[in-house]
Amino acid sequence: MVVIAEPRRFLEGLFAAAVAAADPARVIAANLPEPPKGRTVVVGAGKGAAQMARALERLWEGPLTGAVVTRYGFGVPCERISVREASHPLPDESGLRASRRLVDEVSGLSEDDLVVALICGGGSALLPAPPPGLSLEDEIAVNRALLASGAPIRAMNAVRKHVSLIKGGRLAAAAHPARVVSLVVSDIPGDEPALVASGPTIADASSREDALKIVERYRLALPQKVMRWLASDAADAPRPSDPRLARNDVRLIASAGVSLEAAAAMARHAGIEAVILSDAIEGEARDVGLVHAAIAREVAQRNRPFAKPVVVLSGGETTVTVRGEGRGGRNGEFLLSLALGIDGVGGISALAADTDGIDGSQDNAGAFADHRTIARLVARRLDAAALLERNDSWAAFDALGDLFKPGPTGTNVNDFRAILIQ
Repeated sequence: MVVIAEPRRFLEGLFAAAVAAADPARVIAANLPEPPKGRTVVVGAGKGAAQMARALERLWEGPLTGAVVTRYGFGVPCERISVREASHPLPDESGLRASRRLVDEVSGLSEDDLVVALICGGGSALLPAPPPGLSLEDEIAVNRALLASGAPIRAMNAVRKHVSLIKGGRLAAAAHPARVVSLVVSDIPGDEPALVASGPTIADASSREDALKIVERYRLALPQKVMRWLASDAADAPRPSDPRLARNDVRLIASAGVSLEAAAAMARHAGIEAVILSDAIEGEARDVGLVHAAIAREVAQRNRPFAKPVVVLSGGETTVTVRGEGRGGRNGEFLLSLALGIDGVGGISALAADTDGIDGSQDNAGAFADHRTIARLVARRLDAAALLERNDSWAAFDALGDLFKPGPTGTNVNDFRAILIQ
């Protein structure tokens, strides 16, 4: 029987394989559009947009121009494409200027021109574009309320795209009559391209009425100006049948499912069986953590539903309903909850991390945990349950030196979770 002597190194290797499967240079090369008769203009947004832009301009043989926006600290040098940086997860003035620049880039084009849109996760916050009568502060208030609500990403982006002049297909509409080819790296459970970065170049079927129902369901306290806007016909986004979008092409070039398969292949190569629960898991991070802990205990103690040794993989995007003032993202919250669920059950090691390299607002992608995590916290006089209750998973794993900090990865296919049971 194969024994993994260094579980953390093994888990890090699986994360690296997952990220490599979504590497922009690899996936863009296989999805290059045909060069146009006219100009080629590149626009993009997301945490991996700069790396996507660099990969595209190195592969593109003809002339091109354009601009993309990414999170602060995620930029990389490009020769022909301007790289802007802005705030995430809450928008700022730099993002507002970047949104205007992208609209300017696609304005005044002809039907002979081509717009290549590089879209990946994180673009919603990076592209603030408040409608008439609303301000950047209003859009920040919308994002803050959504982030604290515990709403799934599908619901959040349905609201965001109806409080915007650039999301929900509006950037593509501004490019008409040029053809738009959207290259999408999905961080959305279910891989619906129109939801990634709130779909600036891709329309979907959600309506402002849907957005209003989400506001009511999650009891979102939005500014009155925003509510008046959502109640007006002007909030309607382009529909998929909009003739301005008829020539456009959408290509999903990377996703969580492909990345999880790459991690599974690496595990099997090392002699460890791998199972993928799902690449589209949603729900409260702490609840998802408890479910994963129950599965890990069942394998460790009863050798079912999977025989050990095995690594259990999953992806998707969980949510965190903010209850306290602590630090830490959804992967840290998942992992602290999992640690409570596997406390004292030997042979279990886990890594949970965001594939973009950042979990929440700190500098870690996630963290490691095992059956000794809670005991080690107790030895430091730290109460894991209390830390979890105030959303302070970062403090727990920082105290143990168990934060995982790979740095910005240049891509984003959402959460990666791996639990090794030996």
